[in-house]
Amino acid sequence: MQKSKLQNILFTIVMAFVMVYAMVCYNIALDKGQMSNQIFLIAFHEMPIMWPIACILEYFVIEKLAAKLAFRIVTPQERPVFITLAISTMIVCLMCPIMSFIATLLFMNPGKEIIALWLQKTTMNFPMALCWQIFFAGPGVRNFFRLFEGKKQA
Repeated sequence: MQKSKLQNILFTIVMAFVMVYAMVCYNIALDKGQMSNQIFLIAFHEMPIMWPIACILEYFVIEKLAAKLAFRIVTPQERPVFITLAISTMIVCLMCPIMSFIATLLFMNPGKEIIALWLQKTTMNFPMALCWQIFFAGPGVRNFFRLFEGKKQA
């Protein structure tokens, strides 16, 4: 877990980057009908818009709300892995619909079909976001930060 405000901010910035980049690549691949190497570069065009939005939402709104919701499911006495999984799941449950709505507004030209397109985007994004967070991004970013914790203590 993060120990200082600075560590928390850095963790949020890195986690948001990893999540947003993967989700942007995923959505571009869905739009194109296939994945290709070119998508990894195209995704960087959306990052200056979506990444800061995700950082701000996560840090100022979602983080505290997700923890409150998670502790309705788990208790502070639970094993840390269960607490982490509960909080991560709640973050995805909150962030996915919000970020999908923003992406729908910015990139889909939804017009009067905004609700339908937003629901479609959310249902397409949620399984990917949850799996990516639980199995790859979450463990990867936490392990990345543990590398620095170990060097400080040594």
